Amino acid sequence: MITVLNLSKKYGKKLANDNISLHVNAGEIGVLLGPNGAGKSTLIKSVCGLLRFQGAVFIGGHDCRAEQAKRLLGYVPEIPVPYPLLTVDEHLQFIAKAYKLTDWRAYADELLRRFDLLDKRNKLGKELSKGMQQKVSVCCALLPNPSAMIFDEPLVGLDPHGIRELKNTIAALRDGGRAVLISTHMIDSMEENWDVTFIMRDARVVREVRRGESGEKLEDIYFSIIEQPEGDTK
Repeated sequence: MITVLNLSKKYGKKLANDNISLHVNAGEIGVLLGPNGAGKSTLIKSVCGLLRFQGAVFIGGHDCRAEQAKRLLGYVPEIPVPYPLLTVDEHLQFIAKAYKLTDWRAYADELLRRFDLLDKRNKLGKELSKGMQQKVSVCCALLPNPSAMIFDEPLVGLDPHGIRELKNTIAALRDGGRAVLISTHMIDSMEENWDVTFIMRDARVVREVRRGESGEKLEDIYFSIIEQPEGDTK
């Protein structure tokens, strides 16, 4: 469902992504781990078609920059960017019109209820806390019922209720046959709920680990690779 083939991205002379290939199947949660500066956010933005790059990315068999791919993909960025003068409800209306959704209101209300935003539906984007902005971003991404979801540090800024609800939502997406790719530093938050992990270091994916290949905890796997000397990550 989410396929990356030989993706490379430079900022000037700096190589941010170096010949990366990965795949997340429908009904799988993929986790992208790595230290700051490893290239995770650049990869996420490239997969979402927001950056120019060398290589290829496909969402459901469509080039990530094609309209068909964008209709299949939901994206929650690391930093939420709500429209300051739109209310929470108007954000959802905007998404519904952009995707030409019908009969969407009941699902929108359910999302607002799940993320504890029903009483905030008339608040402007500029009036929301960062955590509430993140919840609105998640609701907007989920509203079109995408076949693939990409989250960039989705749990940062959320309160305990929001974290629990988002983790439950991610599990439900996987169980519903969606492909999910999550970039995060919060390894412990994903410990119970992942299928494949891609560990990045120095602009490359240095290890792909599938659940069941090792009896180790995800955190232990990560540090056993990241703490190896550079060039010795096999």
